[in-house]
Amino acid sequence: MDATYQLLKELTEAYGVSGYEAPVRAVVKKYFEPLGELSQDKIGSVICKQTGTSSGPRVMLAGHMDEIGFMVKQITKEGFIKFLPLGGWFDQVLLGQRVIIQTGQGDVIGVIGSKPPHLLSPEDRKKVVERKEMYIDIGATSQEEVESAGVRLGDPVVPRADFVPLANGKTYLSKAFDDRVGVAMIVSALEALKTESHPNTVYGAATVMEEVGLRGATTSVRAVDPDVAIVLESDIAGDVPGIKPEESSVKLGQGPTLLIYESRMIPNHRLHTLMVEVAKENGIPFQLSSIEGGSTDGAIIHLHSIGVPTVVIGVAARHIHSHSSIIHRTDYDNAVKLLIALIKRLDTETVAGLTA
Repeated sequence: MDATYQLLKELTEAYGVSGYEAPVRAVVKKYFEPLGELSQDKIGSVICKQTGTSSGPRVMLAGHMDEIGFMVKQITKEGFIKFLPLGGWFDQVLLGQRVIIQTGQGDVIGVIGSKPPHLLSPEDRKKVVERKEMYIDIGATSQEEVESAGVRLGDPVVPRADFVPLANGKTYLSKAFDDRVGVAMIVSALEALKTESHPNTVYGAATVMEEVGLRGATTSVRAVDPDVAIVLESDIAGDVPGIKPEESSVKLGQGPTLLIYESRMIPNHRLHTLMVEVAKENGIPFQLSSIEGGSTDGAIIHLHSIGVPTVVIGVAARHIHSHSSIIHRTDYDNAVKLLIALIKRLDTETVAGLTA
């Protein structure tokens, strides 16, 4: 178990659904503290400032620390818990999954259930069960029993899934790679840059509430006021059955992804070109990717003030927005190498030229 393994394990296993990021924020602060000057905006995003050989340009690295989850919405008189989503869930991945309700009295374990198939008609068995028909079962038999366990309306609900290395030793399975992998990249880059020269000041921002509307990016970019930004994200791996090459050609183990398009941002062309050049110069494999059905913190960051040149570096993940996703360690390592090399190229003249 090396330092990167431990970093990814600790970050992904920490609780932190959107709006309830305190547990993962404590982990982030622990890693950020020796790397620079810490600050926090008023909705919870954490920023680590690391000054290089110059006070400018101001380079923002952004990765969101929140994960998708749920919130307790209702407790029925029979003792079942109805819930609402925090972030985008595909209803088909929910049934039978274990969850943790974070209550004021401690963690309460439950499982997501619905009407059993034995009681459904043949026609209904073929239909997708919608979330509104599901519930969380903690083994209680009444509303009073649920409440005595400490469960209250508004309590956050986290997927119960641990960090596991898979059979080949090169791939990892865990919840919350979206986007703890981006936060981890910030930590890894800042650790390396602490002992290396860089011609700028870097602001590593672990943002909150990305999954419910890019809210942490909105406030943290105002705090940083960057001249240039690099968003670190998980990306959608297309190397699973049923995905056509025109939908996604991204594969695990083939290098970090460089976004050419996302639904709310077209990356700065000159910065993207520089990023590709840096990757080639350093022998770093990469993949080009586009996301038509989602957006990143870059959607907000690139529109800050009069505009911020912004790009996105991703690490491919299978099965994102589910209880467990898979990444490849070499993709992570190469993404960090590219990030560090790119930061070292962002001096005053280069950044000024991105919008000239």
